[in-house]
Amino acid sequence: MIKSMTGFGQGSAEGDDFRVRVDIRSVNNRAIDVHTRLPQELASLEVTLKKQVQAAVKRGRVDLTVSVEQLKPSLELIAKLSGALQVSQNSGALDEHLVSGTVAAVSQALTSLTEMRVVEGQELAAELNSRLENIERQMPAIENEAARLPTVYREKLMKRLQEIAAGAQVDETRIAQEAVMLADRSDISEEIARLKSHITQLRDLIRSTDEAGKRLDFILQEMNREANTILSKSNDLAIADAAIVIKTEVEKLREQGQNVE
Repeated sequence: MIKSMTGFGQGSAEGDDFRVRVDIRSVNNRAIDVHTRLPQELASLEVTLKKQVQAAVKRGRVDLTVSVEQLKPSLELIAKLSGALQVSQNSGALDEHLVSGTVAAVSQALTSLTEMRVVEGQELAAELNSRLENIERQMPAIENEAARLPTVYREKLMKRLQEIAAGAQVDETRIAQEAVMLADRSDISEEIARLKSHITQLRDLIRSTDEAGKRLDFILQEMNREANTILSKSNDLAIADAAIVIKTEVEKLREQGQNVE
């Protein structure tokens, strides 16, 4: 199922003398864009943490904030401890524990973020499917009216020629040929077929667990193009009304699609 690009997650980790807290937020963006706010002691981790985020999030602007609280005892207490002021052979151990704790806290926050994006993605999927159903409801009207066009054009041509000829004999074979030629120029069968194909592709995409936002936007652009072509080719009122509804729904789909990862 698709995921939303909007979400929030938190994570934390503790060591003997530190506490790490991680907040991560994501919003819409055309590509992956990670921003970090780290304390000075973790500045060297920036590239590592960005890669960690990019492995979990494929699209969106992500803001990662890490805060560290040191839990060291007071100087008075340290002075009372035998040998406490001697240089420790394991002075680097704190850094190692802090780094591993930070990575674990970020991982926890990313899991929380992903869960929220999945839940919002389910709501998005329901909205997108509802819009697609509205589009599908317009297709029978377009198909039925399109199938009637040759007959409609023939009747209009016959009526017009009879008015011009004022009752003179009219070549019905010629009229039929002209009607077919006019219908060919107004043929929208390919546009109908492509619209149906795009609807199927979108439904498959909505069910997909892969990054879907960019493909979804492309398919919706194509659907909008097909609706525009149908409008320009046909002067039938029923077809035009249905095509306008499709264009409206496609625009709403594109708005919602901006939230899809």
